[in-house]
Amino acid sequence: MNGKGSDIFEIREYMVVLRQLERMEVDGQEILLRGIVRCLGDGAMLDVYFLEEGSPFPPPQVNLEERKGSIYLPFRDISVLVDLLRNEKPVYAHLRTDRLAWTSITTNREPVGEGE
Repeated sequence: MNGKGSDIFEIREYMVVLRQLERMEVDGQEILLRGIVRCLGDGAMLDVYFLEEGSPFPPPQVNLEERKGSIYLPFRDISVLVDLLRNEKPVYAHLRTDRLAWTSITTNREPVGEGE
């Protein structure tokens, strides 16, 4: 835990789930789910839900007591996240209740042109 309203953890494992299409209710609205990338580390979890074009996008959800959160992105971006998790280290998940929109996945600062 980093401070009031936020928690940062290093993602140490991940799991990818692909679906043809699942209709799921989140905060009273139906979303169109195509994939999930579950990011795990240090007893914390961030689920990244990838949604079909035309689906509503709920705001991020965070429970700091349980160290769990979820964000919602377009399905076309799933390969970007999987590539990041496969090729970068360290990668961090930011759980934010003080600024929900900042719930995110990040890397450290890296020099330009570093390559693989």
